[in-house]
Amino acid sequence: MNRVRKNTACRSCQRNGRITCRRTRHGDLCLKTGPGECAEMLKRARAAFQSGRTANECFRLAQLDAVMRLVFEHECDFVDALARDLHKPRFETVVSELILVKNEAVYAINNLRKWMEPQRVERNLSTALDECMVVSEPLGTVLVLGSWANPVQLCLVPLIGAMAAGNCVVISPSEHCAHTAELLHRLLPSYLDNECYHIVLAGTNDISEMVELKFDYVFFSGTREEGTKVSLAAARSLTPVTLVLSGKNPCYVDQTCDINTTARRIAWARFHNGGQSVASPDYVLCHADVKERLLQALRCALLIFYGSDPRESRSYGHLVNMENFSRVRDLLWRSGKVVMGGQVNEAEKYVAPTLLSDVSETDPVMHQEYFGPILPVLTVESVDEAISFINKRDKPLCVYAYSSNNKVISRLMNETSSGSFCSNDSVLQSLMPCLPFGGVGQSGMGSFHGRYSFDIFSHKKSCLLRGTRIECLTYLRYPPYDDRNLSLMTWASSLTQKSQGWCQIL
Repeated sequence: MNRVRKNTACRSCQRNGRITCRRTRHGDLCLKTGPGECAEMLKRARAAFQSGRTANECFRLAQLDAVMRLVFEHECDFVDALARDLHKPRFETVVSELILVKNEAVYAINNLRKWMEPQRVERNLSTALDECMVVSEPLGTVLVLGSWANPVQLCLVPLIGAMAAGNCVVISPSEHCAHTAELLHRLLPSYLDNECYHIVLAGTNDISEMVELKFDYVFFSGTREEGTKVSLAAARSLTPVTLVLSGKNPCYVDQTCDINTTARRIAWARFHNGGQSVASPDYVLCHADVKERLLQALRCALLIFYGSDPRESRSYGHLVNMENFSRVRDLLWRSGKVVMGGQVNEAEKYVAPTLLSDVSETDPVMHQEYFGPILPVLTVESVDEAISFINKRDKPLCVYAYSSNNKVISRLMNETSSGSFCSNDSVLQSLMPCLPFGGVGQSGMGSFHGRYSFDIFSHKKSCLLRGTRIECLTYLRYPPYDDRNLSLMTWASSLTQKSQGWCQIL
């Protein structure tokens, strides 16, 4: 492990007389790892899993603690890397990346023993002399494919769930956040067991080939296009997957809400991280009576957040690469009417936080998948129209509703289908260890965070522990078959509605 160097700690730590950060030496860029090297890592990880070392509770706890120390001791390094990759402000890096990882690790450490315990099945007449339980056993060696939108969180949070469940893990960070990927590549071997946990720097074009190496599970977060490729590759080897995919997250605003608070919360959720988040609201369905007030409140919120020139703001991020910049710029020019923002700078991959009005359902911004700081505002006449609008489209990852009317909130929650739902705020439901986060339909499959991460990386094995003391009854099932025995078993099965199926004793 690297030693702490006092002269490389961040200034705030030096002022407070504490050294809470340390930097690693920035060397040459790490070379990409091809599928061949990944196959070798998979072989080593399988051997480590077969040795049984990850089955031990103390081993899992030690690795979880190491992840916590990793993010705590290298906070400054992660801030620097994400600033280079995404122009991400320090505040956003600490709050939405590092603290979230720490919370997940603490939650797992505090609950691991309970999660690992066999789940006893309630006894009934048929199991009065038996013991039935569900045992959580690790799947084996799993692959975690990270996303560039939250390159630390979406690598380390699934890692925490997988290691808590007792798996060996191979992580592949997104190549689009090269500095963050290289930092993880350099740091992880210094903290985690080098046989059980590996990191590869693979290109996007290598993902399908990596998935086909036959891992025991694959976790992927990213775009639907990439998720489709992962799913197809996994299907060829019958590998189960969790997919957390982006889409169009609707946000309904009615005339009863607190407009100023609503505008601040929507603006923060949509434009943090430069608008590059799978959980942020993608468009607003606004009641016609409050459209102008909402647009004005959104303009005021953006001025307060980022100033008159967000390009100069230290609180505003930029787009990850030229491909994403070009896509967002083209959508901006081909959709609706710009109410605020719209400025772009290709050299800096900068797109100003932009509000769009007069948007049509057929505009490209309402159909094409993108990550960027654009918020279309459409009008509806009622909650019924909003629900109909949402339900005509693919099931989103998130649905948001802003209203002081509980009946409106209940209708949006119960009459639409989505991976998650949040009322009178946005994004927060995707950050809590106690809540599952994942998609449904076109927005993905499976969910993670906390216990739900432990569960997706575990096989729930049903176990029946039975003795031989009831052979005087079980003989009825043996050949040669007899009509009298069949009559007895049929009669017993007819009692299942009243007696919980005691004929299962056979």
